[in-house]
Amino acid sequence: MQALGNRAVLAIGRSVVRPHCNGASRGLATVAPATTTSRNHKIVVVGSGSAGIAVSHQLLNRGRFAKDDIAIVDPATWHDYQPGWTLVGGGLKSKSDLRRPIHGLIEPRLKFYNKRVLSISPEENYLSLGDGDRIDYEQLVLAPGITIDYNSVKGLPEAIADPDSMVASIYSFDHCDKVYQNIQRMKKGTAIFTQPAGVVKCAGAPQKIMWLALDYWRQAHLYNVGPSQSAIDVTFATGLPTMFGVPKYSHELNRLREKRGVEGLFGHNLVSIDGNTATFDHAGKQIQRHFDFLHASPRNVPHAFIKESGLGNEAGFVDVNQHTLRHTTYNNVWALGDAAALPTSKTMAAVTSQAPVLTQNLMLALEGKKPAMEYDGYTSCPLLTGEKKVILAEFKYGNEPKETFNKWLGIDQGVPRRAFYHLKKDFFPWVYRLHVKGHWGGPKGYIR
Repeated sequence: MQALGNRAVLAIGRSVVRPHCNGASRGLATVAPATTTSRNHKIVVVGSGSAGIAVSHQLLNRGRFAKDDIAIVDPATWHDYQPGWTLVGGGLKSKSDLRRPIHGLIEPRLKFYNKRVLSISPEENYLSLGDGDRIDYEQLVLAPGITIDYNSVKGLPEAIADPDSMVASIYSFDHCDKVYQNIQRMKKGTAIFTQPAGVVKCAGAPQKIMWLALDYWRQAHLYNVGPSQSAIDVTFATGLPTMFGVPKYSHELNRLREKRGVEGLFGHNLVSIDGNTATFDHAGKQIQRHFDFLHASPRNVPHAFIKESGLGNEAGFVDVNQHTLRHTTYNNVWALGDAAALPTSKTMAAVTSQAPVLTQNLMLALEGKKPAMEYDGYTSCPLLTGEKKVILAEFKYGNEPKETFNKWLGIDQGVPRRAFYHLKKDFFPWVYRLHVKGHWGGPKGYIR
């Protein structure tokens, strides 16, 4: 475990007034007060999303921690079940049912700082908050997630904000219900669904919403494949070379795309929207396409304070060992979830497997021992394919399938199935309640 340096270690929860360190707000517009309040905690967790809240409660459940030994830092007011936003966009869920006040989910023995992180000083083991407060830690867990970069597509923020435009995205609570409204409004013309190259939350989500839209339009007799004229044409434009990163599932998804008459534009990155014209970058060339409906999946980017702290890799994700989830330089820094530099798909299912590994290894670190548990890159993506069926993609590092039902029951999860649809729609949201309380370990099921 990294040494705490020469500073005095204060009692947990004790407050002192320190001179303000100007270096903590370097390059930021925030004006800090002349003094800061410093508090100490054994463990500080940055982020109260699916990763941060789960690992906080798992740590609390596993150890003999006093009140306020563990702290969570996050400026959020609400906690969202983000995997459900696709279901909202497809008209299968109400977004209000997927949101809960964050204060009501955090166990009272955890100290909650409902504030934003301004900067982190890993050499001195503290972080500075937006109001000037200073939080000292012995162990730091980074789980702030990633942010949606709407500005990566010129004209996209304005188009999404316009209630009359036929441009929407499932990637935010504010706008995911607009997707279904637009699907209902669409009567004829060209519909384009986009996916960027690079990092995106749940790599299957951009096409999940496409399959759900096709379902709606087919039932409304607006979309068909065959000799008769279809009122709506559908295109899937992805910056990737294939439908999905795992060959087994990609093959089946491409078969469905061809069977259902969906045009595929591969290697096409959406760069701008102007009225009803979408411009894509394809091998350095600008390709323009008309649309009457557009679902946009913007790039996802890490928080700036991670890279500025020196804890991130070149891309800005927390530079951790991909198996132990411990930082490659600072032994008392850990990360999981979307913010971690892990070569696997960024999903809630991945977090359910990462959290027990991080918890176990951090608890060992508190005892001065080396990490003993390893994460194999497990993640899952329930790929809604329409017709109330789902391909339950489960895989690990190297894009190698790791299928739970195939292993125990011999069920090929690369085939769309109705049972998997009900897992996605009904069972997984219920399981999430166990997850946020620290009692779900992914494929291993319930944990104490």
